[in-house]
Amino acid sequence: MIKAHFLRDWSLTILGLITGLIVANAQVTKELPANFDAYVEKVMKEFEVPGMSIAIVKNNKTLLTKGYGIKQLHSSQKVDEHTLFPIASNSKAFTATLLALLVEEGKITWDSPVINYLPWFRMNDPYVTANMTVRDLLVHRSGLGPYAGDLLQFPPSTYSREEIVKKVKFLPLTTSFRNAYAYDNILYLAAGELIKEVTGKEWEECIQDRILKPLGMTGTVSRISSFGTANNTSASHARFDGEIREVKNFLQYGVSDITNPAGGIASNATDMAKWLITQLDSGRAANGHVLYKKVTATELWKGVTPMPVAKLADHIKPAQMEYQSYALGFYTYNYRSERIVAHGGKLDGFVSRVVMVPSLNLGISILTNQESGGAIAAIVHQLIDHALKVPAFDWISGYKKEQEAGFERIRKIEATAVQERNEKSQPSLPLQKYTGRYNDKWYGDVLITLEQGRLVVNFSHNPGMIGDVEHWQYDTFIVRWRNREFKADAYITFSLNADGSIDHTKMKAVSPMTDASYDFHDLYLKPVIK
Repeated sequence: MIKAHFLRDWSLTILGLITGLIVANAQVTKELPANFDAYVEKVMKEFEVPGMSIAIVKNNKTLLTKGYGIKQLHSSQKVDEHTLFPIASNSKAFTATLLALLVEEGKITWDSPVINYLPWFRMNDPYVTANMTVRDLLVHRSGLGPYAGDLLQFPPSTYSREEIVKKVKFLPLTTSFRNAYAYDNILYLAAGELIKEVTGKEWEECIQDRILKPLGMTGTVSRISSFGTANNTSASHARFDGEIREVKNFLQYGVSDITNPAGGIASNATDMAKWLITQLDSGRAANGHVLYKKVTATELWKGVTPMPVAKLADHIKPAQMEYQSYALGFYTYNYRSERIVAHGGKLDGFVSRVVMVPSLNLGISILTNQESGGAIAAIVHQLIDHALKVPAFDWISGYKKEQEAGFERIRKIEATAVQERNEKSQPSLPLQKYTGRYNDKWYGDVLITLEQGRLVVNFSHNPGMIGDVEHWQYDTFIVRWRNREFKADAYITFSLNADGSIDHTKMKAVSPMTDASYDFHDLYLKPVIK
């Protein structure tokens, strides 16, 4: 009799567990759009994305952590919920959060001058140096031009993080201080150096000990150099001449940790869900750990720098923003009726996006191994529309049209340049006269040599950045990088003095598709007199 009762009770327990799982799964299914997996697969096919890692949380619960597709083109290696992807500039929110912890501890204040903590820090203008605050390091209103100084970081340079930050004083200010939005990475490196100065520990160690470990983000790495030696990682992919292919550039010259505070974290769906829950629950992690106070959550998400808002085409009109501003490691804008807190990231064949809808307590993280922003947007909007219960919109077709329109604009720009070229023009000087060592105050030396009757440009502080030079027109040439994965061919124009000697050299990208981090246009190269 006792045995019969035991079996009956055990059966009821098992039945209860199964029923509970069915109810829980039904609830999760209701929270996600119908046939969501099929939708993701369709997006990946349409935008030629080999693999994705998606995390979705709502009401402090994880709805989904899942990998889709493959890690590497032409392979059978599946992406799973633990596959690592670089999150690139989504790392900036971690840097901002780490600074917020130091503010809570009274070690720094948001509105104290940076030179209070880094006495050697200098901007190009004494007033800006004296008044640049810790908050200013994060919100892209310093007066620097967009992506200024990125050539010191991408591709990896020979400079240390501290050396790069000390070179900020040579970068010209293009707008008034706190007057305009212009995205930068270099001041996040300054934030990393400030953290090191205040704590006595490297940024990477602080992130690991103060954020990743407490939140249980055990698969995440704070050093991008660790990505190359990890087991479960995704390869990177990009478009070349209309075709998606794997790119090796990310690891080819060794992965540098100098830019980690701006974009060096690698993570996965499982861990990004934990990050989303912590952010949405005002600093309280899924494991109950309180990382920071509610007042800090408000500070991190509060818009500081107004950002321009582009007018969208009709085929993606529902995504039209009314406002957009940069907060501390995040930016905030409206989507339909809702306030969004988000950020994106891009790094050599990888794109990531974190999106949170505070009113719905909904968080989304999408990590991909192909440079397609449209693919991510189509999924994000589909998820938010479902949560808002608004009529369905064909985001896949909309962003496909947007992608094709972008390709067409680029084709026209490149075709116009070819049509306007004066092919009959000749250089003013013999090629030998263009050779020598050129110097830019912030970058350093660039070497131009003559090899087998052809000019060759060597960016001495970026190993592997060597290009063959061909004449374009007049005293303008094109540098074709030997590593074609750079996708950054550049015009180089020589300006002459009255006596025919070279006064200076300027560069700019040939194609509008060139990544903005190749900030050739900021260089002002002067010949070094022997």
